[in-house]
Amino acid sequence: MKGKKQGDKEGGKVKLWQERLRKNEAAMRAEHEMMEKRADLYNGTRSIEKTPDATSTGAAKKASSVRNIVAELVESQVSANFGLPKVTARREAHEELARIAEDFLIDETDRLPFEVMNDLDERITPIQGGDYFFVEWDSDRHTHDTSGELCVSLLHPRQVILQDGINDINDMDFVIVQVAMTKKHVQEKYKVSVENEQEEEPASRGGRSSADDVVTVNFGYFRNKNGGIGRYTWVNDVELEDLEDYQARKMKKCKTCGGNMTGLDTCPYCGGTKAEESDSEYFEPFEDLPRSEKFGGPIPMYEDVWEYPEGVENGIIMDPLTGEAYEAQPERVSRARKIPYYKPDIYPIVPRKNVSAWGKVLGDSDVDKIADQQNTIKKCDTRIQEKLDKGGSVLTKSKNTKFEKTDAELKILNMDNPAEMQMFSVQNLQVNTNFDQAAAEDAYEQARRTLGITDSFQGRPDRTATSGVAKQIAVQQSAGRLESKKVMKNAAYADLYQVMFKFLLAYSDEPRDVRHKNADGSTTYGKFNKYDFLAQDDAGEWYWIDDFLFSVDNASSMAGNREAMWQETRMNLRDGAFGNPNDLRTLIMFWGMMAKQHYPFATETKEMLEQQLQEEQAQMQQMQMLQAGMPGSGLAPVNMTGGMGNGM
Repeated sequence: MKGKKQGDKEGGKVKLWQERLRKNEAAMRAEHEMMEKRADLYNGTRSIEKTPDATSTGAAKKASSVRNIVAELVESQVSANFGLPKVTARREAHEELARIAEDFLIDETDRLPFEVMNDLDERITPIQGGDYFFVEWDSDRHTHDTSGELCVSLLHPRQVILQDGINDINDMDFVIVQVAMTKKHVQEKYKVSVENEQEEEPASRGGRSSADDVVTVNFGYFRNKNGGIGRYTWVNDVELEDLEDYQARKMKKCKTCGGNMTGLDTCPYCGGTKAEESDSEYFEPFEDLPRSEKFGGPIPMYEDVWEYPEGVENGIIMDPLTGEAYEAQPERVSRARKIPYYKPDIYPIVPRKNVSAWGKVLGDSDVDKIADQQNTIKKCDTRIQEKLDKGGSVLTKSKNTKFEKTDAELKILNMDNPAEMQMFSVQNLQVNTNFDQAAAEDAYEQARRTLGITDSFQGRPDRTATSGVAKQIAVQQSAGRLESKKVMKNAAYADLYQVMFKFLLAYSDEPRDVRHKNADGSTTYGKFNKYDFLAQDDAGEWYWIDDFLFSVDNASSMAGNREAMWQETRMNLRDGAFGNPNDLRTLIMFWGMMAKQHYPFATETKEMLEQQLQEEQAQMQQMQMLQAGMPGSGLAPVNMTGGMGNGM
């Protein structure tokens, strides 16, 4: 039921969720204030925090200029690389399935805006201590061959209201996500008008004031009584959606005979056109399921089973005349096959932590750790500017001395007597800013040491590293201090890929194209078919194969830097890792690797070398035939005694 108001008879659920939102948002109010403060520091606010024991009650002082070390040190850690999915099978029989799943997830990272999300994620995470990936299945997106697509977006921690007192999302009873939508979009998506509603939470989109055509849509995800995930959606007092088990598949049943009409407009059993939707754990296919041959072939829509005749219980038939009992014979019948739907039963929200922190859902913020140093630098730089502004030159003269205030090179002083000349002088007021500059630099170094960032890590000259190897070691040592952040990023992406795979297994009903990169740089095209992951145990029960291990390919960061990979591959060729660098086979292998890394014209070069090798092999074979005098060579074998064969 949609569009219910709080005052309606059945509108109590809106009030329940509003109370949950109010209570838990109040518990997070202090954290939300800190989020705004961190964002202001990153954006270079001029406000200078007072000393904690200061007794002054005046307005906060403003810095004359801001040396923004918060933005500098956050930007120093930004990486454009993110780990690509790595799927590992637990059983040898599932290796091919793991490869297909991995290839398709890699394709999805290309289709979805992962580069844009990573760029924003790399800034939000160190500033706020973490953020969230949000996974959805958009059933309204269609192509010519498929229905529905994965959607992945990034959520600012300000958009996620957590259940107070619980530090792991998977252990929470509910989580509320706030998303800004236009009123028109809400009308089209939920068929409910919110034209008269006002935007409740502008902060959910990073705004400070309400917008006329926008409303805050609240998504309440919760654990239902069966352990599944439900979703309740509302705007202000208006209910948009109430799904007790929103990840469950909906079955269309014919109102006339109860037959399965899922995916159909007409009942295949009675021809009825009226249907009703309900949650279903199983479905009966209306055609053979298209499973690949190497995984068992198509699954027939009907199955043969042995059943006792109607009215027979426990396989015993009682003769009505004699009362004698005898064993009944089962009959072979054909019935519609029942296949279980795959249901993820997981929250579609994946947190990424900056670094782990006890008692927090997300991690510690880098901004919190260096906020005092940033404040000190603003104080010192402001004092330096004030001293420079107040310094300068002072002119002393008699009141009677007249001085021309012009830009002329030769200025005239009118004096009445020589005594006035003794009173005329210029005094230079020299200001000493050395101590302020030293204090500011010391605060900057403290901030860098706190975060583990060195000159080499920032790409700045490092006098302590006098050689290329020394610089590399310095960078590695610095990166080692930041390794925890990389580990947490990889862990978040591994969890994200697992959620994406489970959503694909649940909702991608049609086979989808997938690419596979071969070792020689060529591409093989295949299909991701979720029914390939459907298997039957010895008891005849159908189950889904989803027990894969998800991680991040550590080599993908290097692979993402094509220039570095080109240089590494050339070095391997020069060092003889592929074999003799002058051998055509070695060069073909080298250009195959370069083609895999998308080096310009590598594929064409490899093909020309292969053609050259084939020509050389053909010439060599012809020479061998000539020397052996084999038929077809056109020449007789050479007689070493000087004769031309036996006939001469």
